Amino acid sequence: MNEEWINKIVAEYYNWLKEKTAISKDEQTGWYAITTPFIGLFNDNIEIYVKMDNGKITLSDDGQTISNLELSGTSITHSPKRKEWLEMILSNYGVNMVENEIQTTGIEKEFNQKKLNLICAISEISDMAIAAKHTVSSLFKEDVRDFFDEQNIIYTPQFIAKGSTGIEFTFDFQIAGKQKELVIKSFNSLNKLNVPNFLFGWEDIKSAREKISGKELKSIAMINDVEKELKQEYIGAFETKGTDFVLWSNRHQPEMIEKLKLVA
Repeated sequence: MNEEWINKIVAEYYNWLKEKTAISKDEQTGWYAITTPFIGLFNDNIEIYVKMDNGKITLSDDGQTISNLELSGTSITHSPKRKEWLEMILSNYGVNMVENEIQTTGIEKEFNQKKLNLICAISEISDMAIAAKHTVSSLFKEDVRDFFDEQNIIYTPQFIAKGSTGIEFTFDFQIAGKQKELVIKSFNSLNKLNVPNFLFGWEDIKSAREKISGKELKSIAMINDVEKELKQEYIGAFETKGTDFVLWSNRHQPEMIEKLKLVA
C-alpha cells in the first residue's frame, strides 16, 4: 500500500457519500428526509430529518434510534448504566433528547457540523446494542478507560479539537506529553463510518493542533478484537495513514503499553 492508494480510496469514499445520499420532502410538514449511506442497527440506512423555520435549522432522528434499541432488546429506560452513557453521548456531540427524538438545532452555516454530530451520536448510541451482546457490565470505551487507570496513564476524556475545515471533532481520550500528544479513539467494531471519520478527523486537526500546542500530534486506535475477525482493509488504512493501533487482546504486552506511554 502507498499514499496514492489511500488518497484514492478516501476520495472515492467522499464521492460515494454524495452519490448514496438521497433527499425527499414531506410537503405536508415541510420536513426533509436525508437518507445517508451509513448503516443502522438493523442493516438499514440511517435517516435524519431536517427543517428550517425562521432561519433556524432543526435536525432529528424522528425517534428511530431509541425505538430500534428497544426493538433489539436493549433497554435504555431500565438500565441506569446505559442511560448514563446515553446522556454522555448526547453531551459529547451537543445534541438533545426531546421525548424519544435525538435533535440538534443551529443556523444554516452550522449545518455540516450539526449533521455530522447527529449521525455520530446515532451511530454511538446504536452501538449499545452491539456492546450488549459482548459485555453486560460495561461498554468498550469504559474498558479502555479502566485499562488506562490500571496502567496509571494520565489522560483527558472526550477531547474536542477544531480542524482546518472549521469542524470540531471529538476523540475518546487525549494524552499529552512534553514533546508529543496523542488522540485516541476506541473501536468496539470497525466499519465504513467510524474508520474514515476518525482518520479524516485526525488529519483535519493535526496541523492546527500542532501549531497551537507546539507538539507533534499522533493518533492511536484501541480496537476490540475479542471474538471478532478484523478486515485487513481497515487495518491497512490505519497503517498507511500513520495511525498506530492497539488490539485489545494484546493490550498488556509491553510494546503495546509503550505506545501509550511514549508521550508521558
